[in-house]
Amino acid sequence: MNTPSDWELVALARAGDDQAFGALVRRHENGLIAFCHRMTGSRDDAEDLAQECFIRVYRYLWRLRPEAKFSTVLFGMARNLTLNFLRDAKRRGRCRTQPLTSHDAVQERVCNPLHTPDSQARLSELEARLERTLELLSPEHREILVLRELNGLDYDAIAAVIRRRKGTVRSRLARAREQFRIRWLELGGGDL
Repeated sequence: MNTPSDWELVALARAGDDQAFGALVRRHENGLIAFCHRMTGSRDDAEDLAQECFIRVYRYLWRLRPEAKFSTVLFGMARNLTLNFLRDAKRRGRCRTQPLTSHDAVQERVCNPLHTPDSQARLSELEARLERTLELLSPEHREILVLRELNGLDYDAIAAVIRRRKGTVRSRLARAREQFRIRWLELGGGDL
């Protein structure tokens, strides 16, 4: 039996099939949480934002049209929610609440006998520098790097998510990479 596409699941959910909507959530929740986590630096905030995004999708199912990939629509909503969250957090003077690497991932590395203490320390230092470098970027540069380099979206999908032309995506990504490189070197990282 073929797995239904995202838009087929949307159509089923519109018709009242809650299991179809649940399948959509399960299919996309990890990627959505990862995107929000990289943007906010907080796993808790990322989960809240992803949940809010799915609530909005459910609320507006009847308005969704398959003019783009469903994931593009979903990441577009998540982007707007995340940028609003970051703007509001900045106004409130709220800082990041958790590192970008989860405690579970760090714990897994610590407990893995294949990692020596020296390699674990180097990896932790590298992750901390990566996290700090991303924090120093503007939200626009951070989002485009996360969408391209961590979520693997192509230029067309990114253009649809951020509602810009493909050429703008290319130039913004080039500037984001250059800013990342500069910040990386300022924080003592080696050449990329």
